[in-house]
Amino acid sequence: MKIYLSQDAAARALGADRVAAAIIAQAALQDIQIELVRTGTRGMIWLEPLAEIETPEGRVAIGPMTPEDVPALLQADAASAHPKALGLTEEIPFLKSQTRLTFARVGVVDPLSLADYKANGGLKGLERARGMAAEARLEEVLASGLRGRGGAGFPAGIKWKTVANAPADRRYIVCNADEGDSGTFADRMLIEGDPFTLIEGMAIAGLSVKASMGYVYLRSEYPDAIDILERAVQIARAEGILGKDFNIEVRTGAGAYVCGEETSLLNSLEGKRGVVRAKPPLPAIEGFMGRPTVVNNVLTLATIPWIFANGAQAYADFGIGRSRGTMPLQLAGNIKFGGLYETAFGTSLGEIVETIGGGTATGRPVKAVQVGGPLGAYFTPAQYDTPFGYEEFAGKDGLIGHAGIVVFDESADMPQLARFAMEFCAVESCGKCTPCRIGAVRGVETIDRMIAGDAQAEELLRDLCNTMKLGSLCALGGFTPYPVLSALNHFPQEFAPLKEAAE
Repeated sequence: MKIYLSQDAAARALGADRVAAAIIAQAALQDIQIELVRTGTRGMIWLEPLAEIETPEGRVAIGPMTPEDVPALLQADAASAHPKALGLTEEIPFLKSQTRLTFARVGVVDPLSLADYKANGGLKGLERARGMAAEARLEEVLASGLRGRGGAGFPAGIKWKTVANAPADRRYIVCNADEGDSGTFADRMLIEGDPFTLIEGMAIAGLSVKASMGYVYLRSEYPDAIDILERAVQIARAEGILGKDFNIEVRTGAGAYVCGEETSLLNSLEGKRGVVRAKPPLPAIEGFMGRPTVVNNVLTLATIPWIFANGAQAYADFGIGRSRGTMPLQLAGNIKFGGLYETAFGTSLGEIVETIGGGTATGRPVKAVQVGGPLGAYFTPAQYDTPFGYEEFAGKDGLIGHAGIVVFDESADMPQLARFAMEFCAVESCGKCTPCRIGAVRGVETIDRMIAGDAQAEELLRDLCNTMKLGSLCALGGFTPYPVLSALNHFPQEFAPLKEAAE
């Protein structure tokens, strides 16, 4: 009997390890031979811990599991008779309707089994890349339309070409795994569930720009991901996947939010204080140790193997406008079906929240949807027709960022949420530039003045936000005004009592 059970951090937090221990103990008690495979999560967090039983028809899902559900799991008819049986995993509507490219293997394979990885299409992209000319590899990435999935949305092919063509004695690949935005977990989920796809993507990147070394900057708050990735790198190195001229090292960050910004990350990686660097020069010209450096997000690099295995055009066929391919959406906050959903760009915000996410977990109406992390703008149901794409969201003064989607119901206090965004920036600012260092502090004070009934505070707050947008060196100070201004613009009635009190 073969049973699959997630060892993803989210599943473990919900009791997966206790379920695993119960399965092993119950199997021994009943003298049943089992094979327990710990995988990543399928992304349906509301069903975790989710057990899957292998049957001739495919895997059958049973969950959410508790240790008390285990005895029935080991019965011969568990796939159909277990009280929590959900049918074939691949037929669950949330999973069936996805377009899984980057996350195709997550939840399916043993994360540290290279045999599993190869059996499910792994290393085909690297094999093809090694047979291509150097310029052809760069053109493949450019033609795919792949843009940075970490938030900026800069075309990956242009960045790679810039690094490859920059004169230097040494070049580097740096993977930004410092996933600090609230409501985001895709990087962690990918690393814990399919680390070899990230390693393969970095190997292709190193081959393409002639880099000798790759670094993964992974936040210390992800101990499971750190452990799995370090073990996967050791396996890949031993099996010759990295080749003779490229190596990968995992570095752990110390938890500073600003180190998610690429130049702060590079400073930290070099052992310096994590503060923003002024640009130019760009990291693609003078990055890590002053050498040309590709800095890409986990999801960007993890998508590269699919592109090389299936061709640039196959990837570019998904999406809309300049937003090509798929995006792993992270559904969080007050939402019924929280988890990860990978789909092509172009799906409307309304469909994401109401159809895919099932609306709010409380059953109350949706009031606001924050897209793009703690510094993303708030969207309302009136904007549900907005297609999920970089330019489409920017056209409505928003950003998709790392595709974290946090839902709030009608009970949300928008003035307090606006205040939180400013306070977050004040706490996390590296202090490099004045608009961020001073502006966020003054912003918190100004919002407090509004809450206290100061009629002049709103105009001051708007001016301050516009100054921060124009003058900050990095996204932290530049994007903080987005949630504040969107709260003021979309929910004026909540700020109206403050004005009336002043009058």
